[in-house]
Amino acid sequence: MFGLTLLAALLAAAPARAEDTAEPPPCDVPAYLLSSESSLPKVTEAVKAAQPLNVLVVGSRSSSIPSNETSAYPARLQAALQAALPSATINLSVELQAKSTADETGGTLVKLVEAKKPTLVIWQTGTVDAMRSIDPDDFRGAINDGVVALRNAGVDVVLVNLQYSPRTETMISAPPYLDNMRVVAQQHDVPLFDRFAIMKQWSDAGYFDLFSTSHGVDLAKQVHACLGRALSKFVIDAAHLGPAQQN
Repeated sequence: MFGLTLLAALLAAAPARAEDTAEPPPCDVPAYLLSSESSLPKVTEAVKAAQPLNVLVVGSRSSSIPSNETSAYPARLQAALQAALPSATINLSVELQAKSTADETGGTLVKLVEAKKPTLVIWQTGTVDAMRSIDPDDFRGAINDGVVALRNAGVDVVLVNLQYSPRTETMISAPPYLDNMRVVAQQHDVPLFDRFAIMKQWSDAGYFDLFSTSHGVDLAKQVHACLGRALSKFVIDAAHLGPAQQN
């Protein structure tokens, strides 16, 4: 638990710097991790109809970089989407529930949708549940209920799973939470952005030293930049937005 908390802190605690707007570093992702058999029809409809694309990111502390939100992955996602869809209006808001489990967050989703009126909700969850050793069956039930509530509210949903940390592989059991998120995504035909597998691939390939604790500020900025760019590609693929819509 300490290691995972430490990684979250390293990826979240960075002071504001002028280079925060710099281009993200190279961070290749295998194509299969950026594609989904599930679709985002509401996103597709909004972009093709030249309507604003309103995105709501609901997540924990690992969704943010305190006092430097322009470097956090939601802001990077918005910038990447705007670059890919220059004729679209991209509005993005973030709802942080730093210490909330999936069950606790799930109970707030309908009210958030009513207040924010998003086209797409990106729900990043699982890390807190894993740290607290929440029963995996209860976790699956909470994800299921949250996805059903969002679907009934008329919005598209993308699930984002746990962050990967080589420092915590022997401290927490991530697979039950990863597997249960995958099951719910398949049952409800919603795209699952596999943040865990992507970060593990970057670590294994040597793009980032996620084991080290000595490069917190730079590591946070680089990982968030790459996640935002990858998530943008994932959303565009799931929405089946071809070159015609991207111009």
